[in-house]
Amino acid sequence: MSHLFSPITLRGLTLANRVVVAPMCQYSAIDGVPNDWHLMHLGQYAVGGAGLVFTEATAVEPEGRITPGCPGLHNDKQQAEWERIISFFRNYGAAKIGIQIAHAGRKASANVPWDGGTPLAENDGAWRTVSASALPYADGWHTPHALSGNDLAQLKTAFVDSTHRAVAAGFDVIELHAAHGYLMHQFLSPISNQRSDAFGGHLAGRMAFPLEVFEAMRIAAGDTPLGVRISASDWVADSSWTIQESNVFCTELKARGCDFIDVSSAGNSPQQKISTGPGYQTGFAQAVREATGLPVMAVGKITNAIQAETILATGQADMVALARGMLLDPRWAWRAAEKLGEQATFPPQYARSSPALRGEPIPGNPPKAAD
Repeated sequence: MSHLFSPITLRGLTLANRVVVAPMCQYSAIDGVPNDWHLMHLGQYAVGGAGLVFTEATAVEPEGRITPGCPGLHNDKQQAEWERIISFFRNYGAAKIGIQIAHAGRKASANVPWDGGTPLAENDGAWRTVSASALPYADGWHTPHALSGNDLAQLKTAFVDSTHRAVAAGFDVIELHAAHGYLMHQFLSPISNQRSDAFGGHLAGRMAFPLEVFEAMRIAAGDTPLGVRISASDWVADSSWTIQESNVFCTELKARGCDFIDVSSAGNSPQQKISTGPGYQTGFAQAVREATGLPVMAVGKITNAIQAETILATGQADMVALARGMLLDPRWAWRAAEKLGEQATFPPQYARSSPALRGEPIPGNPPKAAD
């Protein structure tokens, strides 16, 4: 059996394989409510042979959205639409579904990428942004409000409430977004956190609020697997978040019941200088895995089955997460299974698409009519 198509268990939840569809922002929600686009986008991966599919970054409050098109999970209407998507996974798919819970912090209130991705102007509906310190992300960006003690308490409650909603909606996995320069990352990195209170300064102080939030989410999540996406490095030479600090943070997360780490990098400064290439972040994933013993996901320019299998076989990671590769080819897992001589589930409606398809039709698809 290949490593890629072997099962893995996270806190009692068994994934059929180690192919993960990474969170991918779609910027297509209205008032934070997911819609038919999200059902189509996520639904194609539900039947595409992956073991786990993540939603995009989902905000805990309206001000936590990156753009006006980003979804949330903080009211009943949003929860009902997520439940509709989860129902599709249950009725037609074989993949498990996870949600990435997030707050954009100082990188919120921006235009969607195809409109430039720049900060919203006041007459375009801009809203107040918040962060660890009153430092804008870059020249021309909104100067965020530095969160006070009461603000932090309210935000922690928002993360807990969204976690309760995620469990009630039926998500199989929950991931706290602490990467890519969003709010939790802003607290961790000295680039964006220049506080002088208990939530800033030395590493323990910068980790304090993200750890507090995670600990509260862990209680709210109950038996649902809960992990964290991190940026392992800011890729900025001086006074930035490093892999060494990431290892300390992940060790603290493990002590608080973290089930996995999703290892990415960068996103907190326009001064970042990234050395990219195939699998360029897998070294970070391996470092976190070796330092903590936690299951880790590797992500970043993982494009083909042999590359993915090698990452797992050599102990660099326990799962591989693909984003752009899945956008290009939603049937990536089928082709990987064929390449490795393995099996992947498929919808019976598509069985005639390839004589090389291996595996079993998805059980229960299509569902029987209700009595």
